Amino acid sequence: MKSVGLFHRLSTIHRQIPASPAVKFLKHSYNLDQTQPMCIFSEEPELKEFIDFIDNLKNYEKAGVPKGAGTDSDDGFDLGRMRRLMQLLGNPQCNFKAVHVAGTKGKGSTAAFLSSILRAQGYSVGCYTSPHIRTIRERITLGASGDPIPAKTLNHHFQSLRMVLEKAIELENGCLSHFEVLTAVAYSLFARESVDIAVIEAGLGGARDATNVIPRSTLAASIITSIGEEHLDALGGSLESIAVAKSGIIKDGRPLVLGGPFLPHIERILRDKACSMSSPVVSASDTGNRSTLKSLDRMSGRPFQYCDLVLQIEKDLQLFIELFNVKLSMLGHHQLKNASTATCAALCLRGQGWELSDESIRAGLENAFLIGRSQILIQNEAERLGLSGATILLDGAHTKESARALANTIEMAFPKARLVLVVAMANDKDHLGFAKELLSARYLEAVFFAEASIAGEKSRTASASSLRGSWTQASRELGIDIRDYVNEPEVKDLNLNHAERSERQPILFAEGSLMASIKAGGQMLGPGSGCQTGVIVVTGSLHIVAAVLGSRQG
Repeated sequence: MKSVGLFHRLSTIHRQIPASPAVKFLKHSYNLDQTQPMCIFSEEPELKEFIDFIDNLKNYEKAGVPKGAGTDSDDGFDLGRMRRLMQLLGNPQCNFKAVHVAGTKGKGSTAAFLSSILRAQGYSVGCYTSPHIRTIRERITLGASGDPIPAKTLNHHFQSLRMVLEKAIELENGCLSHFEVLTAVAYSLFARESVDIAVIEAGLGGARDATNVIPRSTLAASIITSIGEEHLDALGGSLESIAVAKSGIIKDGRPLVLGGPFLPHIERILRDKACSMSSPVVSASDTGNRSTLKSLDRMSGRPFQYCDLVLQIEKDLQLFIELFNVKLSMLGHHQLKNASTATCAALCLRGQGWELSDESIRAGLENAFLIGRSQILIQNEAERLGLSGATILLDGAHTKESARALANTIEMAFPKARLVLVVAMANDKDHLGFAKELLSARYLEAVFFAEASIAGEKSRTASASSLRGSWTQASRELGIDIRDYVNEPEVKDLNLNHAERSERQPILFAEGSLMASIKAGGQMLGPGSGCQTGVIVVTGSLHIVAAVLGSRQG
């Protein structure tokens, strides 16, 4: 049996389910309607020339980032190259206001929250993020809707810039990268469309990131969400060097919003840099700020969380807001932190004269949705993947910190559920740390190891067998008994009957086929599960999320 495409058949779902932020996003982003479900499993034909053009450039998402590339040193990316490209394009980054967001984790979600707040007030907003899940158009959103840029618009703008881009590539001896050119195209679009403000997510680090050509004169605020150990080699090898790299987005006199909480010496690095730049600092983690996750509820099977946000800033800037019973569709304590950080940024903008009502801040937080982050496919959606009787949770977690956040979200949303994990990761991640966080959180009935292409290539894909090895080591170090089906060739050949499942130990084995692993998980959580909810958690990278959402069944 071939796999079912979730999006291919979502045309019937929105007739059955109220228009939650998730459903609105999917419908608007992928043109899903009752009569013309759209296939999104490859880029649109209109974008072929653009995709071919940038795919001929160096792509560090596919190849991996060189050592030291994100540091402000001789080993770092040449930001001068990006500045020369922008000059050839007429310096479009000088023609719109911007908020620049950096951080190890949470920057994409924070950008989504802040963009949604600004749109709720009626502003025309540009948003630039990475990576994308199914189409490169997701990286650039324009206007008041928050939808990915239309293929026709992106292609037309690329064609208008093509001669300049080709000249720039020639002048730089072919050294311009995929990310640099895409960033330049986004900035040029924002300027051409005269957006009121753009929210820009940094790619790697901050100081030498291609996005960091925004001048002080147009920067409304900088945001640093968190500091963690991801991309250690590329960012200097220590938490301290990572903090220094990310502090490179701070500009003279422009406010800095900190997410956090940070280790004290790491926060000191960020605050010292801000002080040296005469930049006021607002911290979402200050003791005067009380953000509380109160309860979880469901609508049409989809969970959401009620939260209170009480933010009172008195140092550097005086800011205040009280929002009670905010209904967030983006789940978890970590998303509440991201919502608080985005709200602090919104208050900074309000202090600069931007019109942002409390009602718009609330509406923006409640409407925000980001595909592949604690995204839950309820049972009728799972059935469209060829599964029944199980809920599927998709999450792009790929660090030990994000694994811990995922575990907390699962515990909150599904405290009594039977759990099966399907994991696929890039080969440059901390597989052992990731495994320990999820294995130590609660009992897992099985962990299935799969493989997913990274940015369309296999060069950075971790093999299923290497993942199994890391999880076996983690189990051993944690004193958890396992059964290892490493010699079994296919999931379908395993005997997964209920009597075998009743033993309280995880089952680990390697399997290269993603959909076969998910189907095996569905079999385990199917007959015999009684009244308990069965949840299949698909995680390890945003690329495995993309693979699931792009699957189909004939």
